[in-house]
Amino acid sequence: MWSGGVNTWECDEMGHLNVRFWVAKAMEALAGLTRLMGMPDAFARSGGATLVIRDLHMRFLREARAGACLWASGGVVALGETDADLLVVLRHADGTPAATFRIRAGHATASDLRPFPWPGRIRAASSALAIEVPDFAAPRSIDLSPLEETRASLAFAESHGMTRIGLGTVRADELDVFGRMRPEVFIGRVSDGVGRLFGPTRPGPDAASSETPLRIGGAVLEYRVIHHGWPVAGEHVEVRSGFADCTARTRRVFHWMLDPVSGRPWASAEAVVISFDLDARKVVDISEAAQAEYRRLAIPGLGL
Repeated sequence: MWSGGVNTWECDEMGHLNVRFWVAKAMEALAGLTRLMGMPDAFARSGGATLVIRDLHMRFLREARAGACLWASGGVVALGETDADLLVVLRHADGTPAATFRIRAGHATASDLRPFPWPGRIRAASSALAIEVPDFAAPRSIDLSPLEETRASLAFAESHGMTRIGLGTVRADELDVFGRMRPEVFIGRVSDGVGRLFGPTRPGPDAASSETPLRIGGAVLEYRVIHHGWPVAGEHVEVRSGFADCTARTRRVFHWMLDPVSGRPWASAEAVVISFDLDARKVVDISEAAQAEYRRLAIPGLGL
């Protein structure tokens, strides 16, 4: 399906592979999976049919640092009439799972994203790729129930004080071969701006503790991303974020990519994040004071 590695320039200030490049590598692995399914041109300009990602669940199990070798496995969890439930697992060189990607996608025309049924030959090829979701790829802290209606809107974001962490315009270099924004761009823009959301609320243990790490960052354990639309070059995007709740170890955060002109949503995401000791490379507890601040900032009614 896919094999590659981690470049230094793909790593962020936390010292490990940034989430946008996790997604980019998973998307390349997805292209390899569609080739095995009998759709070698699914992500080629010449292709008449493609896959449209609607719902993406990710779990990050073991970080990857510069120089790491990664490879992908996966298969077909289920095929519907015009949609698919697919799994991609990115693994370290020794086979240890590093991250998992549960991809719910639609089979559609490449030109106008019109859904249409799977042909028999793809169903036949997919049957040989059948896979069950292993425990390490199953949702742990996020509900994967079907989304009936999105809560994301610019009106809600403004009226409830969601933090603007990003604002800009889709660039030509952010597009796929069909002229639509690539999946990793949303998560990349969230990553670029998330520091504005956390700001000074990212302490670890109480400052009085002798075990206080000198350097604390953040990391994501689990993500669910829903794509509502696919902007093209020149269209505008605004990213709004907010806290939902907090425990001693994790915070639940929602990120919305919105069109600041129409107010409609492009994408919405739920994330479970941790504080991370950058020297010991391990999770640290959130102080009581920080937990209280997160709860104070929590916005009722946040969702996908």
